[in-house]
This record gives sequence, structure tokens and C-alpha cells, in this order.
Amino acid sequence: MFEITTELVRQLIHNQFPKWAHLEIRPVEKSGHDNRTYRLGSEMTVRLPSHENYASAVEKELKWLPVFKPLLSLPIPAPVAQGKPTDEYPLPWSINRWIEGDTITPANVLDLNGFAEDLAGFLRELEAIDASRGVPAGVQNFHRGGNLAVYDQDTRSIIDSLSGQYDSKLLTEIWDLALATRYQSAPLWVHGDVAVGNLLVKDGRLCGVIDFGTMGVGDPSSDLVMAWNFFDDVSREIFLSRMGFDQHTVNRARGWALWKALITYAWNEQGSEASNWGKHVMDVIIRDYKSL
Repeated sequence: MFEITTELVRQLIHNQFPKWAHLEIRPVEKSGHDNRTYRLGSEMTVRLPSHENYASAVEKELKWLPVFKPLLSLPIPAPVAQGKPTDEYPLPWSINRWIEGDTITPANVLDLNGFAEDLAGFLRELEAIDASRGVPAGVQNFHRGGNLAVYDQDTRSIIDSLSGQYDSKLLTEIWDLALATRYQSAPLWVHGDVAVGNLLVKDGRLCGVIDFGTMGVGDPSSDLVMAWNFFDDVSREIFLSRMGFDQHTVNRARGWALWKALITYAWNEQGSEASNWGKHVMDVIIRDYKSL
């Protein structure tokens, strides 16, 4: 991880984009893990990868977001400029237009069922974009849209370690079901990280989608994890039905959600906000699976 500070961002702007050096620079409250985001004046943001593993996303977003933008009904980041690596910060970085809205929470979404329909509608628009020249899922986007089996060893190891806390046989059954099929259709565009931190709300409605750094083309199941990460029983059914995929795709999606919940629960300090989130999602997945 690189140490990214307001002073570093100010220096980068001053040296590479002096026309904006007079603008106020301040960190965004919920900046994320893969990247650090700063406000640049009132209309732009500065986005800097926190590690070299995330650096390839900069050029990918600069290339593809202008292609996506006119084909989507909700705002997405609009690249303004690309920053160059320096001795002080040796990675590419970008400047984008600011999108008004707040990070979604259960409290600021007025109608969860309507929100489920809005999110499904956005993802279907994304999937409808020609993916024939897209970036294949793989290491570049941590396999989002790719084969979930790449995380098989980690997942089974964590399931084994939770014996006594959870029904290992049941968790293994859910995981095995997720791995039982492979996506056989034409690759579709996937956002890659459809999560609370990347969805914006205004006046209770979905108003923007950000952080396309893990985008790629492949199996759309990894984009369905909000079904268990955020929605309740009714809105989950609405979301999945609006997406229109078969049960095999839903099973793989549940597997993606389970993998993320397991590693978040096990790889963070017990009792922390992250670990508690992982436990909550695991409980939701188990309850939902038992109700089938």
C-alpha cells in the first residue's frame, strides 16, 4: 500500500495540472480500499490506486467508461484527465467528474423493492453493451466474471476453520453447488464490484454507480451478490427475477457472495465492522438457502 495524503495529491495537481492548482483538495469520507479518492474543487475527483495491483484499472476506466456512458441511464464516472507516475507516487492516476449522491445505506433507500428494480435495470443495460472487444475476466480484475473455482482452496480452508461455529457440511454444500456449473453463454460486461460502497443514492433512489476498476467480460453471476449483501427476502427475489438468469447462475452468484463473506469474516479482527458484516451475510445466505 502507498501512503497517499492530501499534500501528495496537491503536489501532483500542482505539477501536472497547474490550471487546477487553485482548487480545494479534500479526502472523500468513504474513499474505498483499492483506491483513494479526493475532491478537486466542487466538480471533480482525484482517484489514486492504493497498490500497484489496482493500477491497471486506471487505463481500463479511461478507455471504456466513455464508451459506456451514453449507453447507461444512470451517471457513471466521466474521466477528465490521466495523471502520470512520479518518484513520489509511481502509479498512473486519474481525474474524473464528481457525481452527486450519498453512499447507500439501509436508512437512505426509501423503497428497497424499487431500488432492487433500479439496480437490476442498470446491470441489464451494462450487460447489453457489446462485449466482444472487452477485457476478459482474470487476474486483472481478481477473476470477477471468471471461474469462481480459483478461490476454492481459500474457501474450503475457511469453512473447515469455522467448524463448531457454523455447519461446515451446509456451507460446503452451498459452495459445491456454486462450483457445479460453468457459464456457457457469450461473455457479458460485468462491473465487478457491485457493492454498497459503489452505489449512490439521492432522494432515496439509485442515482449513480462508481468504481469500475474491476470491470471485465465473462460470467455475470459475480455482479449479483447484492441479492444477499443488501436486499431482504422480498427485494432479493425482485432483483434476481428482474435479472432473468437461470438457477445455475443464481447458485454461482450465491457462491461469490459466500466467498466474500467468508474471507471478510475470517480475515478481519473478530468483532470489527468488517468481520461483523461478513458474519451477517453468511447468516443471510444460510437462511435463504435453507428456505429453498
